[in-house]
Amino acid sequence: MQIPFVGFQPIRTSEHMAAAGVFVLLQVYAFLQYLKDRLTKQEFQTLFFLGVSVAAGVVFLSVIYLTYTGWFYAKIHIPIIASVSEHQPTTWVSFFFDLHILVCTFPAGLWFCIRNINDERVFVALYAISAVYFAGVMVRLMLTLTPVVCMLAAVAFSSVFEHYLGDDMKRQSPPVEDSSDEDDRKNAGNLYDKAGKVRKHVSEQEKPEEGLGPNIKSIVTMLMLMLLMMFAVHCTWVTSNAYSSPSVVLASYNHDGSRNILDDFREAYYWLRQNTDEHARVMSWWDYGYQIAGMANRTTLVDNNTWNNSHIALVGKAMSSNETAAYDIMRSLDVDYVLIIFGGVIGYSGDDINKFLWMVRIAEGEHPKDIRVS
Repeated sequence: MQIPFVGFQPIRTSEHMAAAGVFVLLQVYAFLQYLKDRLTKQEFQTLFFLGVSVAAGVVFLSVIYLTYTGWFYAKIHIPIIASVSEHQPTTWVSFFFDLHILVCTFPAGLWFCIRNINDERVFVALYAISAVYFAGVMVRLMLTLTPVVCMLAAVAFSSVFEHYLGDDMKRQSPPVEDSSDEDDRKNAGNLYDKAGKVRKHVSEQEKPEEGLGPNIKSIVTMLMLMLLMMFAVHCTWVTSNAYSSPSVVLASYNHDGSRNILDDFREAYYWLRQNTDEHARVMSWWDYGYQIAGMANRTTLVDNNTWNNSHIALVGKAMSSNETAAYDIMRSLDVDYVLIIFGGVIGYSGDDINKFLWMVRIAEGEHPKDIRVS
């Protein structure tokens, strides 16, 4: 908490309450173990139920009071946090795009894990369920889900291959050898018939199981191998086309299938670097702050590390005001250039028109008298 960037967020933000709650529960558990050795069973049960009821009521009322007074807050209600695309809820398309066939095999692996539960698998199951919830809340938390998805999907594939590739015909116990001793033959009479041959007397555990058949085995094995090959092809395509391209140079496909390279960002930053004064100040939305500073080498008002909500709201107010009011704000901020991204002609959906509603919402939070969302 002594680090200014962290401050009192660990005790004020809701996402840290689970860790704090676990810490409190550990202290309560240790205290109950201390009392258990010093009280009778009836006294301990009475004290336990009374303490649980009082503690639940106190925690419930405290959370309501602190949330109402503003000490606890949900980041989803803060426009500057909610406006980030990585903070949006994850769609089913994103799940399939990132996980492909693992979306189907992951629940199967979780079922195999829970079916034979033990201490280690409890952790895996809790990790899987928690990661699925948080990945559904925020798309960037897909990174926390992928490790357990890969592991449980591997469990599912391994179980299927073990069942369909393994030998399902158990070996029978060897027959008892013929004995020349008459007494031995009498003692082993239950194993021999009148002709002295081995009687086919096999216990239920020794009976061979009926096989699945080579055709079913081959079909299932080939289907699993095809799924794995499709998954490998999909992963190669995604990493080469979606996750390996720079964010400044964008690629799209025309109706005829030809590839179109969008290089406008790099050209705009190059123009700023070559045609503006080195001390010029550029006003843009915070998404482009790092790119302008790194590629154009010019000063920006806000960037990706700006935590001053009022400063970003002032830029949003300038963007959403009329020309006269916006000009006065820009002059007060000593702005030389304004960068606006418009993608209507080529169909680029991530332009400032798409982000304009968030500019208005953020500006309304700090300047409700001047900016209001109708």
